[in-house]
Amino acid sequence: MLVMRPAQMADLNEVQRMAADSPIGVTSLPDDAGRLGDKIAASETSFAAEVSFNGEESYFFVLEDSVTRKLVGCSAIVASAGYSEPFYSFRNETFVHASRELKIHNKIHVLSLCHDLTGNSLLTSFYVLPELVNSAFAELNSRGRLLFMAAHPERFADSVVTEIVGYSDENGESPFWDAIGRNFFDLNYADAERLCGLKSRTFLAELMPHYPIYVPLLADAAQEAMGQVHPRAQITFDILMREGFETEHYIDIFDGGPTLHARASGIRSIAQSRVVPVKLDDAPAKGGRPYLVCNGQLQDYRAVLLELDWVPGKPVSLGSEAAEALGVGEGASVRLVAV
Repeated sequence: MLVMRPAQMADLNEVQRMAADSPIGVTSLPDDAGRLGDKIAASETSFAAEVSFNGEESYFFVLEDSVTRKLVGCSAIVASAGYSEPFYSFRNETFVHASRELKIHNKIHVLSLCHDLTGNSLLTSFYVLPELVNSAFAELNSRGRLLFMAAHPERFADSVVTEIVGYSDENGESPFWDAIGRNFFDLNYADAERLCGLKSRTFLAELMPHYPIYVPLLADAAQEAMGQVHPRAQITFDILMREGFETEHYIDIFDGGPTLHARASGIRSIAQSRVVPVKLDDAPAKGGRPYLVCNGQLQDYRAVLLELDWVPGKPVSLGSEAAEALGVGEGASVRLVAV
């Protein structure tokens, strides 16, 4: 059984293995033991803290095979994007250029550097083994953290964002970066993202142009890359779009990938999940359907994917293996949502 749980320092080597295999652009998963160790330590502190509002906390989860104890995925939530430094994005805008005398009225697409999304909760660090990408376990790896948010709303903002890795070719070249960022830094896209992963995105963002960029002046390849999703990030994009996220307003300042945004109250796994009592029953479910199920706890948080024959308004029947994986017993409560 695959179980989602908070990351521990003992997971560091396995987490670094996953980070090394993550695509360019996932700067929240740098292939660096020191940075990843700091990430896990910050997460452990956050899970242990008493929190009444979203602040500097971050929560890092791993997906573990309960039999082999191998990690097959990870994901994270930052309680407040840009808590200690601005969270930069390009905002899509339209400028109107008009001349009454010439009877010309043009609408021009521009990109404006902004930090509108600072303070929103941020989904980061998604990785799942390639063989699990098209399985329901990818849903568990992504949406399990949304169930955590549903169980602990006081720890998060009213709105949630995530940056989806944008297009780069097989050589790691990004046409969007080449058209904009490379004019300000003597770095290719891969080196720029690697530097951001090891240090910070902000110091590069602060040197980006602060005046509006007129999109028609960019190379065709750069314009086509805007809003495109890297093939390895498509699963993340698809899952979150089904959750109710929107993608029209912002893009990433480095690779032009879409930045998704949603009100927490409108996210499916938060709005439609239900807290129900547990009944222990090892009889196999008949005619069930897949559900994501979590125990709603903090440091002992667990989430799993189960086939359940659950009727709304009734207790949910769990077998001993599922109950043990979740750390719950008869009469306890779990939160669940359909896949």
